[in-house]
Amino acid sequence: MPSLPCEPAREALARQGYLFVDRRSTAAVKPCLWCRRALGGGGTCYKQQFYGIESHRCVQMTPTLRCNQRCIFCWRSFEHEVTEEVELSPEALFAALPRLQKQALAGYKVHVAPERFEEAAHPNQVAVSLAGEPTLYSQLPRFLELCTDAGMTTFLVTNGTRPWVVASSRPFQTYVSLDAPDEATYRRVCRPADPAAWELVRESLALLGARRSAIRVTLVAGLNDHDPAGYGAMVADSAPTFVEVKGYMHLGYSRKRLTAAHMPSHERVRAFAGQVARHAGYRVRDENVASRVVVLEQV
Repeated sequence: MPSLPCEPAREALARQGYLFVDRRSTAAVKPCLWCRRALGGGGTCYKQQFYGIESHRCVQMTPTLRCNQRCIFCWRSFEHEVTEEVELSPEALFAALPRLQKQALAGYKVHVAPERFEEAAHPNQVAVSLAGEPTLYSQLPRFLELCTDAGMTTFLVTNGTRPWVVASSRPFQTYVSLDAPDEATYRRVCRPADPAAWELVRESLALLGARRSAIRVTLVAGLNDHDPAGYGAMVADSAPTFVEVKGYMHLGYSRKRLTAAHMPSHERVRAFAGQVARHAGYRVRDENVASRVVVLEQV
């Protein structure tokens, strides 16, 4: 049986479609909207458009629901805190991925071509980005290694507060969130547990120039959509391969903390991204209107 502290979170998220790897853990898989749409022949995720990832073959997962920030725009619940859990082995996590992905998509089997469903049931991309902060999982580097050895690509999305884990992890693409142009805004928007978190994020950013990487900026109207020069300077210093400027979406539990007015229009996202690009010495590579995201690349 799972430990009592993590059970409320597990129960709430199970009702939302999360499939847990083990009853003792909060490691979970949940196909995203775009995976399900792509499987049915509909639209695809902007990651397919930008990076060639096949949306219907992508597993969205997390090794833990624990987090050390309380970002005001986050879709997850702060009402159900995970204070302890049994940490699973990387081998157990890896072995569960195709089983849980197939289970989650089983309802589509009778509606799509058999070969299409088989592709989805044998994913080749892992997005470590569902919920929680993945670098709090102590064996993350080994888990990513297992995925890579099996021929899968991996995207690791982290808040950057544990740079020593980022340094030892080798995903196909490393994402570090940069949701503020300065420390004061960061503390208001991301609400980190560690007083030294801003400097730790900057340490993680400094690692990006030596690997395939992306900075993720979630733009929240009226809260962090200012000082594009400040963002641009940090992008220039860290030299990631890409920068994604994405508008906040009024979804999930964030609706308890923010309003629809905090969602910037795509036009606002595009204009802000263009300003960041000019200050950083980057250029606009592409955009996706449905997801309100613009991707920049090095000139």
